[in-house]
Amino acid sequence: MTATGTVPASADRNIPAERFRLPLAAKFAVAFVGLVSLVLLINGAVDLFLNYGDAKRTAIEVQREKAHAAAERVEAFISEIESQIGWTTRAEWRRISMEQQRYDFIRLLRQAPAITEVAYLDPGGKEQLRVSRLAPDAVGRGKDFSTTEPFTRALAERIWFGPVYFRRGSEPYMTVSVAHAGRDPGVTVAEVNLKLIWDLVSAIHDGAGGYAFVVTSTGHLIAHPDLSLVLRDTDLSSLPEVAAALSARRSGNTSDAADYEITTALDGSSVLAAHATIPRVDWIVFVQRPLSEALAPLYASVVQTLSLMGLGVMLATVAGTFLAHRMVVPIRQLEDGAERFGSGDLSERIVIRTGDEIETLADRFNLMASRVQESYETLEAKVEERTRDLNKSLDDLQKAQSRLVQSEKLASLGQLTAGIAHEIKNPLNFVNNFASLSSELVGELQEVLQPAALDPKTREEVDELADLLKGNLGKVVQHGKRADSIIKNMLLHSRSGSGEHRSVDINALVEESLNLAYHGARAAQPNFNITLVRDFDPAAGTADVYPQELTRVLLNLMSNGFYATEKRKGAETEAGYVPTLSVTTRDLGDGLEIRVRDNGTGIPESVKAKMFDPFFTTKPAGEGTGLGLSLSHDILVKQHGGSIDVATEPGRFTEFTITLPRDGATNAQPIIAQSKSEP
Repeated sequence: MTATGTVPASADRNIPAERFRLPLAAKFAVAFVGLVSLVLLINGAVDLFLNYGDAKRTAIEVQREKAHAAAERVEAFISEIESQIGWTTRAEWRRISMEQQRYDFIRLLRQAPAITEVAYLDPGGKEQLRVSRLAPDAVGRGKDFSTTEPFTRALAERIWFGPVYFRRGSEPYMTVSVAHAGRDPGVTVAEVNLKLIWDLVSAIHDGAGGYAFVVTSTGHLIAHPDLSLVLRDTDLSSLPEVAAALSARRSGNTSDAADYEITTALDGSSVLAAHATIPRVDWIVFVQRPLSEALAPLYASVVQTLSLMGLGVMLATVAGTFLAHRMVVPIRQLEDGAERFGSGDLSERIVIRTGDEIETLADRFNLMASRVQESYETLEAKVEERTRDLNKSLDDLQKAQSRLVQSEKLASLGQLTAGIAHEIKNPLNFVNNFASLSSELVGELQEVLQPAALDPKTREEVDELADLLKGNLGKVVQHGKRADSIIKNMLLHSRSGSGEHRSVDINALVEESLNLAYHGARAAQPNFNITLVRDFDPAAGTADVYPQELTRVLLNLMSNGFYATEKRKGAETEAGYVPTLSVTTRDLGDGLEIRVRDNGTGIPESVKAKMFDPFFTTKPAGEGTGLGLSLSHDILVKQHGGSIDVATEPGRFTEFTITLPRDGATNAQPIIAQSKSEP
């Protein structure tokens, strides 16, 4: 006989499922490790933030310098073209013979491969000589170019760089016109093929994956490592980095903060891009580098910081575990002493000398143990008295149940429900109350009888009496719960209202019911598991039903399926059995069909004929009232004008088939109890 006392039966029903409890040592270790981890995390975050700023500034400066260097190289190329044209614009050049001028132009084309065509316009704007790589030479043609920009702008500005254009829709060209020296100067006009800038751009490398490209003031590509993009006259004005640079130029923003950005490249990757302008030709040179490559030092710093944080957390874990172990040793002593006391050793005393709250707790535990021993002697008499009252209450409950079974086969279910409420509720409450009180008295009896000097035989009889009383209390609780369940189900069976009927999406209602049933089963039995198969016909649509009542039917059928699969699983000897519940909906035109099938134990033929009778059940006492299928039959047939059939094979499967008309709830007669009084 233990000295821990029996928990009251009513309290058993209110105690929630035991939740996970973290040991004190683990809590201390977690708190210690968490504090250290928080400090390391803050330090690492600050370090990463500072490193990110430094890495970003360094990468931006490198990109900015490379962009300016690339712009200078392109500008040097243009200056070289200008220099080559310059020696044909001296004041005395126009006084030499036409043949010598032609020879000079040919020599210019040889020395400057980028120039494909050069022409000389006299002071009046008339073309006197044209030498070309692509067309026959022309001498003294006299065509008038006096109003064109190459002539007028060159005279006004001495040198003029025309806009980029694409000849034959592919190769980029630019017109360069230079005014001659002296009075009444002529103009030398050269057509420059910008495709040769590709060599300059291709030679610019920014790390392993970086490159440079050049665009015009309108965003058209002039030079790019991928020459095919240039030859296709690619417009990059919509590329984020190009669009931002063009917008900054239009708004006049020339600050350092506007010449770089983290953006998206043509291939969709993230890059760090910087640009520099070439004012003479109004071009923009871009240099971009993959962001992962530009920020590689930052990533290395992140790995290093995380490694140090991991090492710190590991050391903190070791230290926290050691300190927690030192702290919980006296607590373990207290726990072991309490466990021995609870197992029946009422002489157990705990000796702890820590000089703190744990020692105070041990002293109070010892005081409590002494009082329990003193109270144990007076418990037996109270237990006997309460046992007689309990047996009398149990007899009253059994008589009431006997009258319920024999009542005219539920001819008037409403009146029967009222009689049950009056006849059973009070005795049931009496039973439950006295069961709780008797459980408390068992504990008191144990406290009272403990110090008593009883001979071994008497003490053995006392222990047997206490065990018998505990068994009686367990039976009372079991029968009380079953009686309470019967009352509730009968009230539900004969209640006067069923809610309002309305049009409902059948598939959604079945899905919701399946989820409710599954999660309810999981809550009641955490290790419960079953395979759910859904086969919903999209054409099932809607039907006019009582949603609450139909949900109750589905929950009952699904719960029965869960019970059957669990029962077969417990008895199955062959390997590979997988509990399965399948739910199917089908469109029948004016009606619909719902099937609930499980691969559980099945239903014998002898049971199948009586399964819809009230109070018929094959479940053990306390696990079923026998009203579920009876209530489901009344809801489907009487309330909805439908039907329910069952197909089964013992040991293999059970399948319930529900057939409902789409307007069944509207046309069927509602279920109305004969008695409208519900206690």
